[in-house]
Amino acid sequence: MTVLVTGGAGYIGSHMVLALVEAGESVVVIDNLSTGFSSMVPEGVPLFIGDAGDENLVDGVISQHGVESIIHFAGSVVVPESVRDPLLYYRNNTMTTRSLLNAAVKRGVSRFIFSSTAAVYGNPEQVPVPETARTRPSSPYGSSKLMTEIMLHDVASVHDMSYVVLRYFNVAGADPLARIGLATVGATHLLKIAMEVATGQRAKIDVYGTDYPTPDGTCIRDFIHVADLAQAHRSALAYLRAGGSSITLNCGYGHGYSVLETIEAVRRVSGRKIPVQFAPRRPGDIMTMVADIGRIRTTLDWTPVCDDLETIAAHALAWEEKLFRERHGEVRQLVSA
Repeated sequence: MTVLVTGGAGYIGSHMVLALVEAGESVVVIDNLSTGFSSMVPEGVPLFIGDAGDENLVDGVISQHGVESIIHFAGSVVVPESVRDPLLYYRNNTMTTRSLLNAAVKRGVSRFIFSSTAAVYGNPEQVPVPETARTRPSSPYGSSKLMTEIMLHDVASVHDMSYVVLRYFNVAGADPLARIGLATVGATHLLKIAMEVATGQRAKIDVYGTDYPTPDGTCIRDFIHVADLAQAHRSALAYLRAGGSSITLNCGYGHGYSVLETIEAVRRVSGRKIPVQFAPRRPGDIMTMVADIGRIRTTLDWTPVCDDLETIAAHALAWEEKLFRERHGEVRQLVSA
């Protein structure tokens, strides 16, 4: 039995592939390398460079490798970009998944795990946010993911397919052994930017919005370590293989940190100055997003092991320093905090 991982050369997808390989699974990857890197795919794992929406490619991979499950990561993920270019997101996220599902149905793939997002909730009416909360996305990114969730539900209701939708909150960190991590140039993740400042690659970090009705005026996020998230996917796959019915689950830790608290954690871990520049709010940003994780705890055999902001920051820093050395030969002399 083989698992197809779309976007498996990207940040989260590569951690998923590594976790599957370490568990002895047969894995194959499709990635167009628009934001991923072939070097992130473990040696021996077949990598097909192409689009997950290319039905001929997907059909051939499923047939050639005996794929019985798909874990779908491929897509675009930057909220401000989705506001500027919504059609890009409806193409890369919604239309691509439609084509992927069509190929999967034709080949009889019966298990599908979808990488969704807490952005489907928009600005939530209650926090922590349960899976039963109203979905009202405030960005095309969130809308494109919600459209895909609806499509997946409708497809599974008339075909022999069961699925798990995993709604990520804020994914951060890197492989604890610094083998892989977030390597995309120009990344917009808060912790990634903070690490680039800590390693001298950026002069400062912009904080968008300091007038939110939160304790320190900045947005609050529920961070989940990418390695824990990968294990949640492994547990979701085991759940489906055991005959579990289709379900939607939040992926977070159930508690949040503000933007300023997160930057301060990076200062503590790195021992370096992290200059901050305050800027106005950005369109599409959500004030507070913390997961209600009761359902995933009772549904999946999953216990997080990296539920600590400083641990997440330390792993992200170790990866960033390694990445910088590989790209530039050495880590610059850094100024202590």
